[in-house]
Amino acid sequence: MAEAPKLYTNKPKKAQLKQFQGKDFSSPSSSSSSMGTHPPPPPPPQPPKESFARRYKFLWPLLLTVNLAVGAYIFMRTKKKDTDVELVDEVATPVETTATVTVPLDKSLPTPIVKEPPPKLRQPISENQQLELFKWILEEKRKIKTNDPEERKRIDEEKALLKQFIRTKSVPSI
Repeated sequence: MAEAPKLYTNKPKKAQLKQFQGKDFSSPSSSSSSMGTHPPPPPPPQPPKESFARRYKFLWPLLLTVNLAVGAYIFMRTKKKDTDVELVDEVATPVETTATVTVPLDKSLPTPIVKEPPPKLRQPISENQQLELFKWILEEKRKIKTNDPEERKRIDEEKALLKQFIRTKSVPSI
């Protein structure tokens, strides 16, 4: 006799079904020797599946911490680059400080006195370093490719000037 299909609250996996079918096929020989046939016990009920977030709840604090650390690192790195660029700009372009005095509206207030800081003296660049610098600039000018004829003409003039500086025995001071 064919048995009616079994209804499960949780569907068993194929491997579990094969186990129980294997037991059913082996049981007729053993069941014929025994007095009564007992159906195989139903598979143990599987716990209901939890959501992904609940299953891996121990990972959320770790993920949050790593995210914050990476964000802080990137934020500080870009902030450091910004300050470095400002410092390079200050070194590259000499800052001319001019004292500006504002005229107060009320004549009874004294005028503010602004003192200028003394200019920083930089050590002069040696002639060998200047010569190397001119050669490097010339190499970089040679690498530039432009389609604009005016730009090309200007670059050629700059290269000619650099070649004159390199050929002379005394290098002009920068």
